Amino acid sequence: MKKTILLGALAVFSLAACKKDYSCVCTATNGSSTVTTTSTITDTKKNATAKCDEGDASAGTSTVSCEIK
Repeated sequence: MKKTILLGALAVFSLAACKKDYSCVCTATNGSSTVTTTSTITDTKKNATAKCDEGDASAGTSTVSCEIK
């Protein structure tokens, strides 16, 4: 019985520990002006990085670069 409770507690803890808060910092540059925005993504590091990278874009002289910090 104790082993079952211990295994259950470890399983719950390991699932909860996978998702964390990550800061996605995006820097938009247009010529000489720069704007930085920050958002929080709660997910695994791999998924948070993928979501943050979706914000990367460029068009002409404008670029947006996003990174997990």
